[in-house]
Amino acid sequence: MRTHLPTRHLASIAVITCLLAATACSSSEDAALTVAEARALAEGSTATVEGFVTVAPGTFNSATGDQGFALQDATGGIYVSLPDALDLELDVRVRVMGKLGQTAQQTVLNADAAAVTVLDAIGPVEPTLVTTAYVGEEVEGLLVNVRGAVTRPVEDDQPYGFKVYIDDSSGETQVFVHIVDGRPVIDVASLAVDQAISVTGLAAQYEATYEVAPRHAGDLAPQ
Repeated sequence: MRTHLPTRHLASIAVITCLLAATACSSSEDAALTVAEARALAEGSTATVEGFVTVAPGTFNSATGDQGFALQDATGGIYVSLPDALDLELDVRVRVMGKLGQTAQQTVLNADAAAVTVLDAIGPVEPTLVTTAYVGEEVEGLLVNVRGAVTRPVEDDQPYGFKVYIDDSSGETQVFVHIVDGRPVIDVASLAVDQAISVTGLAAQYEATYEVAPRHAGDLAPQ
């Protein structure tokens, strides 16, 4: 014989079901994805990621116009665009919730300061050594190291920065040197054509051009 529950019981079950569904949705939104998983989402999707800071907030302000930073985990890296500056040190582990977007064809996570939480673990993050020809979509967002000879005179692209081109015989890549406190982050005045150098920086993209963006003076070394 089929048993019918009283209406008030059905209503209670419906409320509980809704609450459980809401909790599940909330937990899903709050659950951290890997950076690779987040980068694969559609533009406008909300994602939470955790990773180590590889570029301090505001370092690329001369070109981006924001106060963003970069982070990476074991699966990939991403630039986090912020309107306001945060005091974050390199290699600190953070949790960020934001929306996936594209800025000049570069994948970014758009967030605000309130969506950034500092966690208790510390890096350090070591750059990935790549050939100059390999600087592209496969490594976009990662901290990389490239080595090669300067191929052209330094190009002045102020107020945004300076362009340096290097090649390790695999293919030329651009090093974009941002300006911080009125000065380029690495010493471009000392660079000459055919000089062998090593550059560490964020593998980034500006429209159709992939580039390596150094963060501070120590990211440039002679070879």
